[in-house]
Amino acid sequence: MMQCALPSPRECWFVTSVDLREFRTPGRGRGLLDVFTWRYLLRLLVRKGTQTRYRNSVLGWTWSYVKPAAQFAVFFVVMGVFLGLNRGVDNFAVYLFSGVVLMNFFNEGFGNATRSILENGALVQKIYLPRELFPIAAIIVAFVHFLPQGIILLVACLFLGWTPTVSGVAAIVLAMFIIGSISLGLGMLFGSVNVAYRDAQNVVELIQMFSTWAAPVLYTWQLVHDSVPGWLFHVYMANPLTAAVELFHAGFWFPTSDGSLPKPEHLMVNAWIAVAVCLVSLVVGQIVFRRFERRFAQEL
Repeated sequence: MMQCALPSPRECWFVTSVDLREFRTPGRGRGLLDVFTWRYLLRLLVRKGTQTRYRNSVLGWTWSYVKPAAQFAVFFVVMGVFLGLNRGVDNFAVYLFSGVVLMNFFNEGFGNATRSILENGALVQKIYLPRELFPIAAIIVAFVHFLPQGIILLVACLFLGWTPTVSGVAAIVLAMFIIGSISLGLGMLFGSVNVAYRDAQNVVELIQMFSTWAAPVLYTWQLVHDSVPGWLFHVYMANPLTAAVELFHAGFWFPTSDGSLPKPEHLMVNAWIAVAVCLVSLVVGQIVFRRFERRFAQEL
């Protein structure tokens, strides 16, 4: 119930029995924390992203298998057979494919998150909702598309005698967390800048082009160890992409190999350093995202 406390309508203020503490000022959110209260809309965005990916396509979801298979075949023949990088690496196909599928997850998630605000510009201009929903939905969609590739890798490893262990499964989960979080942090950073400056998307494409070569996917970590100074090697091993790939190797490839290629030293130390770097990227990405967010509707 509302009552006017003053006789003059212009000076009138109202007293109400409604609890206003549950209402929030429009346009102000809690950033990534708002995702937990907008789960239904997040599910709709993820459904939209997965259903429209292969719309009007004859093969449909089969492309999720064809593309990585073609990429793997090219890398295996050129890098493994022609250049001989498969020498001394037991089950080189598993070693290569485990790195390829993980880097595909990073490249797709990072690229989708960068473009997510522009691709959903109509929603951004018309209604208010936490803008962080768009890059997060992009990462989840990339993970959904990663699953068919991961299933192929798992089946191949099972065929070669792979048996799950607690440490191996933990390494795989930690690797996916690193890739997902670094993709989200960088995606929010470049995605927000990309709204005002389209050059950001070109920078992202350069990062995607070098990402596969910046991690031991097509070669072994020992080649880097034997070729660069010690301090640079430690920086390389603490790189989130390198740490995630080596964790994937530890989870999938090492149990199926003969042990001729040793595990990198201080793998878990480098993994936790990579986790710290990912958390910093999330904080920086969120700060930059919130700074540019207020101009999204105008720039679009």
